[in-house]
Amino acid sequence: FEATKRLVQYAFDDLNLHRIMANHLPENERSAKLLARLGFQREGLAKNYLRIDGKWRDHVTNSLTNENWRSEK
Repeated sequence: FEATKRLVQYAFDDLNLHRIMANHLPENERSAKLLARLGFQREGLAKNYLRIDGKWRDHVTNSLTNENWRSEK
């Protein structure tokens, strides 16, 4: 959790990214809970998103938006 939290802070504060996306397999509850704890919002299901071990697998799509994003005008 701490490492991922710092990564999000770096992406938003230092890199000034507006949005981060993270995907996980539907049955991976640990990843789902970690992302929720970090504030990520579930957006939906990406059907046949990645091929793993020769099978196309669905993934849950999540995102987090930087509320402090700064325009680089």
